[in-house]
Amino acid sequence: MSIGDTERVTQNRVVDFFRNRDILDYEYLGNLKGELNKNIREDHLRAYLRLCGYREKLIDGAVAELVRTAEDMTHGLYTANQRVYSLLKYGAKVKETPESAPQTVYFIDVENPTNNHFSIAEEVTVVERQEKRPDLVIYLNGIAVAVMELKKKSASVSNGIRQNLTNQKDGFIAPFFTTVQFCMAGNEIEGLRYGTTLTKEKYYMEWKPDGFHENEDERDQEDIRIMAYCEHIDNLLLRQLYQMFDKKRFIDLIENFVIFDKGKKKVCRYNQYYGIKRTQRRLAKQRGGIIWHTQGSGKTLTMVWLSKWILSHSDDARVLIVTDRDELDEQIEKVYKGVNENIVRTKSCADLLHRLNSYDDSLLCSLVHKFGRRGGEATETDYDKYIDELKKALPPDFEAKGQLCVFVDECHRTQSGKLHAAMQAIMPKAIFIGFTGTPLLKKDKKTSIEVFGTYIHSYKYNEAVRDGVVLDLRYEYRDIPQELSSHDRIDQWFDVKTRILSPRAKAKLKEKWANMQNIYSSRSRLERVAWDIMQDFDLKSRLMDGNGNAILVADRIYTACKYYEIFQQRGFKQCAIISSYTPQAGDLRTDTVSLEEDTEKFEKYDIYLRMLGLDPAHLPEKLSIQKRVEDFEAEAKEKFINEPANMKLLIVVDKLLTGFDAPPCTYLYIDKKMQDHGLFQAICRVNRLDGDTKEFGFIVDYKQLFGNLKAAMDKYTSGAFEGYDPEDVEGLIKDRSEEAMKHFKEVYEELEELCEGVEAPREDLQYVHYFCGEAGMSEDVDEIYTRLRGKLYRLVNILVRAFAEAKPYMVDLCAASEWKKYEDKVRFYIELKQIIGNKSGDFLDLKAYEPDMRKLIDNYIIAGDSIKIGEFDDLTLLDFVKDQGNTMMAEPSTSGQRQSAAEAIENNIRRKVVERVTVNPKYYEKMSAILEKLIEERKQGVASYKELLEKYIKLAKNVDSPEENEAYPESIQKSRALQALYDNVGEDEELALKLHDAVMHSKMNGFRGDEIKENRIKRAMLAILGDEAEMERLFKIIKKQEEY
Repeated sequence: MSIGDTERVTQNRVVDFFRNRDILDYEYLGNLKGELNKNIREDHLRAYLRLCGYREKLIDGAVAELVRTAEDMTHGLYTANQRVYSLLKYGAKVKETPESAPQTVYFIDVENPTNNHFSIAEEVTVVERQEKRPDLVIYLNGIAVAVMELKKKSASVSNGIRQNLTNQKDGFIAPFFTTVQFCMAGNEIEGLRYGTTLTKEKYYMEWKPDGFHENEDERDQEDIRIMAYCEHIDNLLLRQLYQMFDKKRFIDLIENFVIFDKGKKKVCRYNQYYGIKRTQRRLAKQRGGIIWHTQGSGKTLTMVWLSKWILSHSDDARVLIVTDRDELDEQIEKVYKGVNENIVRTKSCADLLHRLNSYDDSLLCSLVHKFGRRGGEATETDYDKYIDELKKALPPDFEAKGQLCVFVDECHRTQSGKLHAAMQAIMPKAIFIGFTGTPLLKKDKKTSIEVFGTYIHSYKYNEAVRDGVVLDLRYEYRDIPQELSSHDRIDQWFDVKTRILSPRAKAKLKEKWANMQNIYSSRSRLERVAWDIMQDFDLKSRLMDGNGNAILVADRIYTACKYYEIFQQRGFKQCAIISSYTPQAGDLRTDTVSLEEDTEKFEKYDIYLRMLGLDPAHLPEKLSIQKRVEDFEAEAKEKFINEPANMKLLIVVDKLLTGFDAPPCTYLYIDKKMQDHGLFQAICRVNRLDGDTKEFGFIVDYKQLFGNLKAAMDKYTSGAFEGYDPEDVEGLIKDRSEEAMKHFKEVYEELEELCEGVEAPREDLQYVHYFCGEAGMSEDVDEIYTRLRGKLYRLVNILVRAFAEAKPYMVDLCAASEWKKYEDKVRFYIELKQIIGNKSGDFLDLKAYEPDMRKLIDNYIIAGDSIKIGEFDDLTLLDFVKDQGNTMMAEPSTSGQRQSAAEAIENNIRRKVVERVTVNPKYYEKMSAILEKLIEERKQGVASYKELLEKYIKLAKNVDSPEENEAYPESIQKSRALQALYDNVGEDEELALKLHDAVMHSKMNGFRGDEIKENRIKRAMLAILGDEAEMERLFKIIKKQEEY
């Protein structure tokens, strides 16, 4: 069975599933391969609107507005899609006559989902800037709302996702996606992955059944029906398609679970959907409850979708959100404003009561103020004062207006009970929904449930890790020796710390160590912790290459200041303190002990001001220290998130441990006694996704928060988490040594399995054939080998990181012979990646090893002579051909070695030709033909390797540097753009020069993608060519020329 056939089988199965009248019952529009398709099928849309009873004039106006909006790409795909979605959700306001009042024409019947017209088409040819053919398109009333790419079982779903993303790029068929709400990819092994327009690959999601099984009577009735039917579907892909494309649910997803959030379009995860559906059922009974969705799983967006639904389903509805953190109050406001919801942040209790007493604002946000402090977590005293202020500000005629629903964020706090009682007294008819990202403490569980009601829905940490929503956490306790007085003990300790490093890495560290010995002979524990952290920045993946950063939690402000001072003195400059402290001279007056001796307060004041760039002895007049601190913190946080290499470490005490999302943050160092909620929320600072190189979040504990782990049976459910029920924190953090070994072995086994099919004698040639194939392959077969190599490169990178992570534990847990065997195999796979990358042509224009990979290999793998990482990084194609030519001509060399070198040359030349063919189609088609002739000569043995090498070198020169090709006329040779025109107008020198001059005189900056500027060039070309089709053909080539 051919490749196309196997994919075809999957596609047929899916189409039949959609068409089946007893299953999804979508109309089949056919295979549209031969048609020019648009994202709005006007005939179908008009037919639907007529059935809805709209008159023809209204239909004309509504359809025209929708089409006009869908075609307007002036501001890009995001804006066009947002405007189309607004019309789909709210309808188009159309006048039947200029004098008549506008009427709303709705494109979707939300109230009666099955009244809509659902259809599916396959092989939908779309011609925009390029011609592309999505596998499946779902139409709703003639409007394309979902695009799906299907893959056969052996091909990864990731390939389908990337296909979708490519199609949405400007140079492809982006305009087709202006109406699309869901982008999907699937196969019958991995199932279905979904996102929306412009969703990055790592954020594609998988729809799953609800994992929450309490209060079954509150399950959505449609979900009960859908899941009952799914019990009869064995095929994972079809089961997930049914769960998303059931007609009633699909309409619900489009209507209520799509959001445009500050330049990113988002659709809901399954946990958000089920949580909101259950809350709707609870609200219908006029009862509240608790939603526990773990940190990082989109709790704020769940609030947004729920509040939007509440406000849209009653004219009298109002929502108040209560939070106790400045950061979250600000974050909630930003998110709501980002999705075009007008939320009012109240300034005081009096302001809140005044607004509740009138109908003016339907969406409000109130902050439990930190009295006398800036930032951090609200204390019990703050809550008491807030409640007291509320009561004092209560006007005599107060009555909260409307149907109020109150969202209380972080409802796990013990103080929430008091707040709830006070607010219920003020708003007796309100319904309260508690939101939390952490489990409820055993001691608070009963109270919280009595206060808010039972759990409405939960989505626990281990579920989020399993779904890839957040990262797994690795925990390590580090014992910092209190005293190391003798040099022998210091050197011994250093040897233990560095025994797993390569000699080169150890030597580099030894240089630094010479300057650090005095630290370890001193009594300063903080100096040792700081040195330990700095060593991680020299050695650990992500920290050493600037892609990741860290947070250090200190026990108090003074300690944070001392840490900052130590880091600065040791040359580690890219760090800052973020805390609730503001240095004010007024706080020092009563604290002078003597002129000689600075107290802690003076020292803290001095260090903080210097960090802000101020001289404590010469402060400017009229300086607002508060403003300076706020500006400094904002800049530090912005750098920490967007420029991790320039802000490597934040030192915190109480701030940033909750509600601060910084994806690059990979390590959390804890030097403070913490437990329960504070610890749970802190460790969740490092669990956010951030690209392929961030595989885990790491917790380094200097305080032994979990006591004796052996006594706790290696379960992190006691010690610092003893306040929780064990099942609520199960799987939250895992032992770093155990998990590092397990992860390394899993990746190692996967690589071994990948290479199992390589034929004996398993030398270079056999590996090259296994991963690169042989010359003369079809495009489809070549694509299979490309994917296979991609998997090899990815797994080798993961293996190197996993080995660097596991090696410190390996030397204790494995026999020397075993870990050395693993090191040899890692070295082998590094070399294999290098060989395959070079011989396939993949690495000629790319760095074979990213900076982090190079450093890891340098530090942890004792390199053999054969490992020369990056040896070919700066080679041109010609250099590479000559280098491989040396192998071809070397004596002695086997026929296998010669063949391998020749194939490497051919692969690299072919890769370069394929890359450049759109820049100059005729020229590179000619180069391709020469290459195929050479391959044939080699296979037939009609040319010696010496003759072949000469021809390879000549061809490589012409492919890499066409401007040096002497076959061109002198007037053409000076410019690659002129060469492209010359080759593609039948080698007509005069015509090429005329066209070149026309382009140079008519082009304006930024013409690509700008219709007005493009048309200016086209008109100049048309005046010369007189043929529109020829002009369009050549214009595509002109757009590819860097010179223009």
